[in-house]
This record gives sequence, C-alpha cells and structure tokens, in this order.
Amino acid sequence: MDYSEIIAGTMSWGSWGKQLSQKEMISLMHHCLEVKINTFDHADIYGAYTTEEQFGSAFANSGIDRETIQLISKCGIQYVCDKRDNKVKHYNYNKDYIIWSAEQSLQHLQTEYLDLLLLHRPSPLMHPNEIAEAVTILKDQGKIKQFGVSNFTPSQLELLSLRIDIDVNQIEFSLTEHSAMHDGTLDYMIGCGIKPMAWSPLGEVFKTNNEQTKRIMAQLKDLQDKYDATLDQLLLAWILKHPSKIQPVIGTTTKERMTNAVKATHIDLELEDWFLILVAAQGHKVP
Repeated sequence: MDYSEIIAGTMSWGSWGKQLSQKEMISLMHHCLEVKINTFDHADIYGAYTTEEQFGSAFANSGIDRETIQLISKCGIQYVCDKRDNKVKHYNYNKDYIIWSAEQSLQHLQTEYLDLLLLHRPSPLMHPNEIAEAVTILKDQGKIKQFGVSNFTPSQLELLSLRIDIDVNQIEFSLTEHSAMHDGTLDYMIGCGIKPMAWSPLGEVFKTNNEQTKRIMAQLKDLQDKYDATLDQLLLAWILKHPSKIQPVIGTTTKERMTNAVKATHIDLELEDWFLILVAAQGHKVP
C-alpha cells in the first residue's frame, strides 16, 4: 500500500480543534490532493466520536474519487463522553467490538473499505488470537485492506505478530521524542518490514520554550539558509532521513503548512547536519 509520504491527521478538523465547516473540509481535502497528500488519518474517538462522520459527509460531497485516496482509522479506545455509556476510559479488543467499530467507521466515513485499520493503543487484556480472528474476518469481507497498530512496543508487536501480519505501527516520534530510535522499536520494525508512521512529528519545538527547544531553534536557524527551508520543514526532514522510512502524520489544518510539509520530502539533510540537530536536541554529543 502506497500511503503518501506526508499524511493528513484529522484529529483537529472537528470539535477537538478547528471545527471546520463542511465547505472548509472539502476545500482542505482538495488542497491535500493538489500537494500530493492523499492519505487521511482518523480514529473513531476523534471529536468524541463525531469527526469521522463529519469528514465522511464532506467527502461524500467533495467529488473526490475514493480510489485516489487512502483512509486510515483506529479503534479500541473506549472514551468517556456523551456518545458512549462508559464509566472509565479503557480499551476493548474483543473480536466483536473490533468488527463493530470498524463497521461504524465505514458507515461514518461513507466508504466500503478502510485502507488501514489500527489498534489505537495496546491493552493489558488484549489477546493475539482474538484480534487475529477479527482482522481476518474484516479482511475476508473486504472491509479493510491492511492492519496495523499504534503506540506498540517491540514485545507487543512480537506478541501480535505470532497470529497476524502487522503492516504499520503509528508511534509518537519527533526531535523532542525520539525514544523509539533507542529502545529497539524502529530497529524491530525495520527487521520485520513494519511501516512506521509518526504522530506529533514536530514535537514540542513550537509548543514549549525551554533549554532544549532553544538549542534546537538555534541549530535549525543556523541551517535554514543552507537548505532554503522553514524550521518545520527541517524538523520533518530530520525524521524523513531515518532509514525506517517514517511517514509523518501532520495535524495542521493550515494549507500553507501542508504545502511546506510536502516540500520537506525533497530535503536531504547531510549526515553531519542530521547529527548536529540530534545533538542540539540531546544537549550532549553522541556516545
């Protein structure tokens, strides 16, 4: 499955963010396609179980050919809100729930299939046999094309891989949160052919003003002219350099930032520049 190099995350499209109108959603979808972002990342809980339905309604009126885009969704988190009668936030990976949740996403997104279904977060009660049975049924019925997970550790990936093929693991990864590069997660994924996607790829650089982000900003600004790039482009280029071929999931709804993100795919950081940026993030030289 060829997902776009930059993926549009939809978490902030609805009530958890910009509260885009249908017209604004349609316009943003078309802009994404114009700049070669054709993969849209969802989760059933976004907008407290409302954003998928809003996106689906907009998509149905967009005139966009379903075969030209990929739709990703996630299931498993039981969120406490008006839409669900839950006493506590928890995870549910029972076979029937996984199937039901995927079918709900299909209905809300107004599509016959998901290109990728992810388990949103690992549960201490999940069992690989139960999950594999649900995924097999969904694949056999043509309701999902690929299966993956999100926020899974190497041992959790290994456990699930005993019963079902895992195509993707969507993890938090950025210059300010790159533990997956050192704890074996990305190593395991390269070895097993599991595609990494990265949520929150810009990390804390534009959100937090501390010693780390000050060092990062200074180093990025020092490289701006060399690469004729914006700061956010350099942050994405740093991620894209990794040999695991990480695909960033960007959360912006600003068209200009989406365009900038795609331009980052054409930046090839020199080896020492990549390490200069890493050292700025770590605050010390590599061992």
